Amino acid sequence: MIKRTLLTKLKSSAKNTPIISVVGPPQSGKTTLVKMAFPEKPYVSLEEPDLREYAISDPRGFLSDYPKGAILDEVQRTPKIFSYLQTLVDKNNKPGMFILTGSQHFLLHENISQTLAGRTVILKLLPFSLFELSKTAFSHKNYEDYLFTGLYPRIYDKKLEPRDWYLNYAQTYVERDLRLIKNISDLGVFQTFLKMCASRTGQLLNLSSLANDCGITHNTAKSWISILESSFIVFLLRPHYKNFSKRLVKMPKLYFYDTGLASSLLGIENKKQVSNYHLKGNLFETFIISEFIKTKYNQGLEPNFYFWRDKLGREVDLIIEKAGKLIPLEIKAGKTASIEYFKDLSYWNKLSGNRPSNSYVIFGGNTAQKRSLGNLIPWGEIGSIPV
Repeated sequence: MIKRTLLTKLKSSAKNTPIISVVGPPQSGKTTLVKMAFPEKPYVSLEEPDLREYAISDPRGFLSDYPKGAILDEVQRTPKIFSYLQTLVDKNNKPGMFILTGSQHFLLHENISQTLAGRTVILKLLPFSLFELSKTAFSHKNYEDYLFTGLYPRIYDKKLEPRDWYLNYAQTYVERDLRLIKNISDLGVFQTFLKMCASRTGQLLNLSSLANDCGITHNTAKSWISILESSFIVFLLRPHYKNFSKRLVKMPKLYFYDTGLASSLLGIENKKQVSNYHLKGNLFETFIISEFIKTKYNQGLEPNFYFWRDKLGREVDLIIEKAGKLIPLEIKAGKTASIEYFKDLSYWNKLSGNRPSNSYVIFGGNTAQKRSLGNLIPWGEIGSIPV
């Protein structure tokens, strides 16, 4: 088994809080992680129809079967159980009693968040990170391999063909899990919407344009984006609020958490096709930013990440806010470094007063360099950047 970085935070949290909630996309490894972390706890999968019916019809009786706590997997399928969990943990007042997992961010639900307020720590598990695979036989030398294969554990564990697995994953997600969140009458239109989102990864999100291309209303597009966010399929990167006296764009940028899923939705059929694909730069940017998000989530933290772009199109791909300071990063898929890579970064540094030594260009090559305009970092060494 490949050790997950989140394991450390998971175990430490269970020493102080009665309920630990691990959320993330389907097949990201949540069940494997919690079973490994708490082998002594009874494991209950609420995917099982009989157990789910028991938990729904008689939640008090169901929980009484686990007086010392348990792992409750896919708990979003039994939302009524949360009120009873509150009563039980308040009565026992023991840390680490229940470990909850869910494929959707069920704790965004207002009633549930109020019920478990102060009683749970929310941890987010995404698919494998580069760091987790770096010392295994599964690591790749070329980033294009990651863009196509993605980082979902099952692909590596079972040595599956990525395109086939992602096609099935997308269908299963739409047909089963999505209906737990919202009743979507036309699944075919939503599949089209999902593909159109993939074609926009790494780009500004214009909801009106997206809605028009899919033949749906602006409000429907907005609602469906929220569904994809809560299901850990996509995330939005917001523009940085400090404008340095320049007019900025106000739209967020859209990204997929996993480039393998995005590549599948784009119809990419093999690794070779990625190399010449017209959205390769967007996929590479998506890949790098999602890796930084994994770093924060694996620490149990929320990312303070932004981008910066003015009305003339000058842009810094990622701005990390850390301890009151801003760290700007440019992301370039090219494997040969060019002084042009530092152009927009240098412009932003002059506006903000930031030092070049606190600036980074992440590129597709293999050699790190400290240049006068900033630090050049190979894609495989992004762990050296403080986040």
